[in-house]
Amino acid sequence: MNEASFYIIVFILAVFSASCSQILLKKAAGIPRKNKQAEYLNWQVIVAYGIFGLSAVVTLYVLRHIPLSLVPILESVTYVFVPVLSWVFLGEKLKGIQLAGMSLIFTGIVIFNL
Repeated sequence: MNEASFYIIVFILAVFSASCSQILLKKAAGIPRKNKQAEYLNWQVIVAYGIFGLSAVVTLYVLRHIPLSLVPILESVTYVFVPVLSWVFLGEKLKGIQLAGMSLIFTGIVIFNL
């Protein structure tokens, strides 16, 4: 594995972790809390923002090592990660049009990187 491939994989992992933080925030939003302070100061929200912050720091580091032209293409994998994670962890249904869209996104990423 060359250096560029390593940083691309790290970038995708950072995008994946940011997607996981979104799912955790969604789960936290669905839990009734007794007051506004408890909505924002609970372990799920704090961990989700921590993961998101760490993801942002990793992304800033990785941006030094990969071409900027790759970033929007690789970041679009978020549109695959979030619906799949929502389906797995939140029980949300995936519609055919979403699956078709995710397939097109994934195909575009593969074609762009050939």
